[in-house]
Parts: sequence; C-alpha cells; structure tokens
Amino acid sequence: MLCTRLTNARFLTMDPDHPVAHDLGIWQGRIVGLDEAVTSLPAREVVDLQGATVLPGFIDAHVHLAWTGFKQNTPSIAGRTRVDDVLAAVAEAVARTRVPGDWVSIAGYDQRALGRHLTAADLDKVSDGRKLYLLHDSGHGCVVNTAVLDLLPAGIPHENGFLAEQAMGAARALRLPYSQEDLAEAIGRAARTCLAEGVTACAEAGIGGTLFGHSPVELGAYQLARDKDLLPLRVQLMVSADRLRPVTAHEADGIPRALDLGLRTGFGDDRLRVGALKIWTDGGMMARTAALTSPYEGLDHAGQLQDDPEALTNLIVDGHLAGWQLAVHAIGDRAADVALDALERAQRLRPRPEARHRIEHAGLIRPDQIPRFARLGVSAVVQPNFLRCFGDDYASIMGEERAPWMYRGKAFLDHGIPLVGSSDRPVADGSPLRAVQFMVERASASGRLIGPDEAVTVGQALHAYTVAGARACHWDDRLGSLTPGKHADLVVLADDPRRVDTSRIGDIEVVETYVEGRPARPRD
Repeated sequence: MLCTRLTNARFLTMDPDHPVAHDLGIWQGRIVGLDEAVTSLPAREVVDLQGATVLPGFIDAHVHLAWTGFKQNTPSIAGRTRVDDVLAAVAEAVARTRVPGDWVSIAGYDQRALGRHLTAADLDKVSDGRKLYLLHDSGHGCVVNTAVLDLLPAGIPHENGFLAEQAMGAARALRLPYSQEDLAEAIGRAARTCLAEGVTACAEAGIGGTLFGHSPVELGAYQLARDKDLLPLRVQLMVSADRLRPVTAHEADGIPRALDLGLRTGFGDDRLRVGALKIWTDGGMMARTAALTSPYEGLDHAGQLQDDPEALTNLIVDGHLAGWQLAVHAIGDRAADVALDALERAQRLRPRPEARHRIEHAGLIRPDQIPRFARLGVSAVVQPNFLRCFGDDYASIMGEERAPWMYRGKAFLDHGIPLVGSSDRPVADGSPLRAVQFMVERASASGRLIGPDEAVTVGQALHAYTVAGARACHWDDRLGSLTPGKHADLVVLADDPRRVDTSRIGDIEVVETYVEGRPARPRD
C-alpha cells in the first residue's frame, strides 16, 4: 500500500525517460512510481492537486542560512537614501541597547543608495559609547565607528571606517561568536523562508571561517537545529577553507592540510552533510572588490584578490589533494583565472574527474575562459537574481563590452558546462521562480536587457534549479528529478512555468512544498 498518491496534476519530472506524468506514488518518503504503475494501487491518502503543476523541489546550490536568519531579526537601514536618515535609524537602534560599550549590529548597508560610504566620523555622532558594526549587503565589507577601529590590531587597512574583505574579518574577530542556540533559531527562520519559495534542499556556502563563519562550532549549530526540528529541508554545509590545518598524514595519502579527523565532502546523511570546501579568491561587485583584469568603469582600481595568487593556488591544490569537492568563489575574471589555473594544476597532480569542482558566482567570465571551464569539467554556480536586482548598477560598472559577460547562461550550456542556479541569499532575492524568469528574459527590474544572447529556455532554467543543482551537490542519485527511487521532495505550483507568459513566471504561486512525501510549509 502506498503512503500517498498525488493525482490530478501535471508532474514535470525533469526525467527524460518519463518527462510528464499525472499520478505519483509515495512510500516511506520515496517516489515509487508514476502514472499506470501507481494509479490502481491502494493508498492511505490520495491528494487531489486540482490541476496544479508539480516539479522536483528546487535546489539552491549557494545560500547563507544563518546570515539570512540573523538579518531577518537585525535592525536595517535598507531603502534609505539620505545619510541623515540612515544615522537617525542607527541612533534608534543604539537607544534600544542598555549598556555603554555594547555592540550594535545594523543590516542593509549599501553605499550605492547613499552615493558614498558612511565614515567612522559619521557613526561617531550617533554611537553614544557603543561599538557600531554595519555589515555591507554583499557580505564583503562593513563600516564601523572609532570605538571599533581603536580595538583593531595595528596595520589593519580601512577607508575612513570602511573595512573590506580580510580587514572586515578582523573586526568580526573582536566579537564573541553567536551561541549555538541563537544560530539554530536563525537557521530555522531562514529554512522556513526557503520552503515558502519551493526550495527543499540547499548548500550553505561557508561555515566556520573568517569571512562568513558565525562560530568555530557552527556545524554543531546545524545539528542542534535538526535535533530541535528547526531544519525542515536538506542542507549541505560548505566548510571555509581557512578551517584546514597542516596534518601529519601517511605519505601515501598525500594530504597536506585537512580538517580534524580527516572529515571531508560527503560526511553525514540525507538531511545534513558536509559538502564542498569553500575557497574565496576575491570579493564582490556590490562592494567593488571583485577582482577584474581591467578597472571598473569610472574607478581607478580593478578590485582585489583575497590573498597572494600563489597562496590561493596552494590552498585550492591542497583541498583537492585532501579529497574535497571544491567550491571556489570567483566573481571577477581575474579571480576566475586564478581559480582555473589552480584547478588545472590540482587535476594534473592528482586526477579526480569525479570531484565535480565548482566555480561559485562566475560573475564576469571572458569568452576565452569558457573553453577552460569545459576542459576542466567545472560547474558554473550562478545567481541570476543578482542581475535582476542589481543589473543596472553592475552593467554600468562593467561597461558596454563586459556587461554581456556577466552571469552567463547560454554560453555555458553551449560548451557543455553545467549551469547551476542559486541565490546567495540574503545578498539577493532568493526566489527560484524569479531567477528562472530572469534567465529567460535577461531583463533587470527596470527592464534593461543585460546580455540577451545569454538567455536560456524555461526548461533549461528549471534544469539549473533541479537536475543541475542535485548533480553539483552530489545529490543526483536521490534528488533533482521525480524518478522512482528518489526522495519525494517536490514543489506544487499554481501554474506551469513553461505555459504562462514569461513575464508571469516569477509571480507563480507556490501552493505547497513537500519533503520526504509530506507537506513541509513553514510554521507561522
């Protein structure tokens, strides 16, 4: 007997052997059959989906759950365009704290809305003895007041209180880590938001590190979230590469650096497991720190790498030798050169074609770099909503020649490069459906077309958020398509993205989200 049979729906299975179905049977959380194989079987529950469209649950291959959850509960200055208004909002947050010397965190900082960066002197006017920390929306910088600057180690570079990349990490290190309880609650809040948008599995893009880590015991917080039933979707945890340390392993293993006990990609189970090793090579376009081969339009610099190229290369090679899948953050084309050179060296030293290494973001990729992606077999894990949300700004700082190279789609597919969809939530909108719409339209929120030749079909965009996401996370044997034997993780939509006008795809209602064959929509 089936546990559940879902009927009267259009199942877009993403499985070429059975692309469309009308019935789906579930037993103990797994899909056991489609159509005639299950239609006549008895079931404890039969659910009439009333003509809805059903897809495999969306996979967000690059997200920051803990950061998302904390941002949802942090005072924000997002949307304010005047410095005086921002400072007034900061003063309100300061007034809600009780003890002089406390830290006050503010979210939503973006200098582009203000026309300039805030300065430490600006913040000093409203700090009232507190330590102020305004995290840039990109996650690649922060602005602090003098009370924080005075605590930094000598030699930490800053620009009138704005700290970028590793300098930001020095400011974060001054604070106590979040508790595991607080982390678990934040993770749960973010997970419920993901479920509401049809996401049933995701990859947390960096835990425990200097840039994005919230605690040296962050993995334990995810375990706590699962134990407390706060983790209703599947999560893969990318470990920040700065957690590796030299180890004395047997010379036959060839492992120069590792996590304690040799933990690496694949440890865990179907609900929570260790994923790729996350390596940052540059910054981001929002903060103007993505590393380019030519300067930003209108600026006198070309961004920055996170470290010396040789040090970055050694880290990538060591991670590969230790058996990790690698997720290499590379937004600018200069950073992509460093990443591709290092991956090529690593595969030459110890060929591992099954590793499925990934380039995270691939934000600006020159035409000559695309064949290298293909030869190395790496996936491009892109964030289409970046251009939907920020495309006008990004196009202006890249200029006419480079703008069409941003967050490519068709060029990757034409060269056989796996195109993987993701959000980088909370940096940008997390909705997979709105991202799918952009991938087809290539239009920013204002309607500006950005690289229209990179447009893909609706089917290809859905593939990026299902089949390709599963493959990139080594989940393809259990997720990504509605195939018998795989987990019954699926999303029920009010309309078929392939049949509505393209401009309506992003507004399709997510009716229900199933994980392991059970409705899993967020609790109120």
